[in-house]
Amino acid sequence: MGSKLSPFELKDQLIEVAKDSQNHMMLNAGRGNPNFLATHPRRAFISLGEFAMEESERAYGYLYGGFGGTTVKEGIGGRFNAFLVRNKELPGTRFLRASFSYMTDQLGLGLDEVVFEFCEAYLGCNYPVPPRMLTSMEKVVREYLIKELYGGKIALNDFDVFATEGGTAAMTYIFQTLKSNRILHAKDKVAIITPIFTPYLEIPVLPEYDLDVMTIEVEEELGWQLSKDSIKQLEDPAIKVLYLVNPSNPPSVKMSTSVLNDLADLVKNKRPDLMIITDDVYGTFADDFLSLAAMVPANTLVVYSFSKYFGATGWRLGVIGLAQNNIFDEKLKDLPDQDKAILDERYSSLTKDIPGLKFIDRLVADSRAVALNHTAGVSLPQQLQMTLFALSALIDTHDEYKNATKKLIRKRYNRLMQSIGYLPETDNNAVEYYTLLDLQLLGEKFYNKEFGEWILNNNEDIDFLFTIAKECGVVLLPGNGFDDSHPSARVSLANLAEWQYEAIGKMTRKVLDELYQKFSTH
Repeated sequence: MGSKLSPFELKDQLIEVAKDSQNHMMLNAGRGNPNFLATHPRRAFISLGEFAMEESERAYGYLYGGFGGTTVKEGIGGRFNAFLVRNKELPGTRFLRASFSYMTDQLGLGLDEVVFEFCEAYLGCNYPVPPRMLTSMEKVVREYLIKELYGGKIALNDFDVFATEGGTAAMTYIFQTLKSNRILHAKDKVAIITPIFTPYLEIPVLPEYDLDVMTIEVEEELGWQLSKDSIKQLEDPAIKVLYLVNPSNPPSVKMSTSVLNDLADLVKNKRPDLMIITDDVYGTFADDFLSLAAMVPANTLVVYSFSKYFGATGWRLGVIGLAQNNIFDEKLKDLPDQDKAILDERYSSLTKDIPGLKFIDRLVADSRAVALNHTAGVSLPQQLQMTLFALSALIDTHDEYKNATKKLIRKRYNRLMQSIGYLPETDNNAVEYYTLLDLQLLGEKFYNKEFGEWILNNNEDIDFLFTIAKECGVVLLPGNGFDDSHPSARVSLANLAEWQYEAIGKMTRKVLDELYQKFSTH
């Protein structure tokens, strides 16, 4: 019944079944698009736009009422401060005042320079220059990543940032550039920590990459953490790259301190050549989060998306971060002369110093088929909104927004599990943006071990998904689509109201009861 489809394709089938459900409203807890968002940086975007338009109309307004020009840098900081005084009642004004004070006082940015850059970005009247990311905005986003992912363990100028169209674009570009630069070849072995966001399983085996994928599964019995034996597998020198999502998707649990230390020790002492790619999109929902990139920055490309935390999936805002001294650039230097000659030809239109072209700048070029590098980069209005999101976290010294988001999703999780009738012990590493309902575990807890094993051995998790969609109008995703070996269903805690999660919990228990009746009469 479609069990071999991607869970996101199976979701469409389940939605159609749920729509036909009688006497129930459809509750779609399948996709992780949040129903909450950050308002302050959005209001600041609008208020800044008012000033940018005033600046633009200063140029050619005498010709025609709808005719503007580019902004003038000289004195723009003073005019901006006057604008803030004149418009102190605008909802975004206080945010802008605090943000620009932070940038000038804490980051040492010149007021004229940064106001000019932000206004030009809002107007979108120029190409992104530099194409990787605008200078002031990169500094702000770097500072945000240091706060949220690196735990202050890396200096501001020690890593570079490439702004991308969301985290999915970031991962796509990384695969392309690793292959194009002959760092990865067909049949090379890559390790992927599972369960994981499904496309990360699907991309490496595409014909254009044809990589040999080894999955390393976290263990539910260990709180969804890697065992020491699993980590030991990474000692294999044939493994070129390790891919992971942290906190995990869908278990939604961050790597423990001990696992981070074990991985860091492995890299430093046994696998200094190992390349790591970590997607940390859910890190901002965790308590005291630390990225693997903070532990082994030279070996790790970090991918981060603003989509979930700020409720901005439609904006398509993501970044790739990479330490300036890194293993990726070292591998470029160590390529055979034949490969270097091919790459000299590939990037010859960009620079005469091909060996000096950093891996992260090759990512930028490859994202636009090299030849269009001069028009690369995320649109400037997107970069501006991304930067305002970052600033909202940097000036929120008490983490009020972060605490509100964590409280919201965890209340939903508790309501869901209490209505099912099973609330696991508190796990300090759990994030709860998603949760996996382990149907075998629930079957054993509520009924008996034989019933749990029956669910496992008969693929009853797929039957469960279609039954709960048909009878109850509830859409969940199959855990096996994320390479979870347990019969399970993924619930997103991001996109429904609390009472709806209570309803999902009750319906889950109802369908489990029906499955038990089916098992009993077998």
